[in-house]
Amino acid sequence: MDELVKLVVQKTGISQDQAKMAVETVVGFLKQKLPAPVAAQIDGLLGGAGGMMKGLGGMLGKK
Repeated sequence: MDELVKLVVQKTGISQDQAKMAVETVVGFLKQKLPAPVAAQIDGLLGGAGGMMKGLGGMLGKK
């Protein structure tokens, strides 16, 4: 999740604390809205899948 927080800071210019709060809010929202099997995988994707995070960064415009 740290990589995603850094990306939000870079893209928006907000503080790291604000970016962390924003990311946690979005992740929490997604976990509530997605089907349980998918929601259960979110922490794994954010925690240890560097390749997946790079893919997400690409979708957000990071190269």
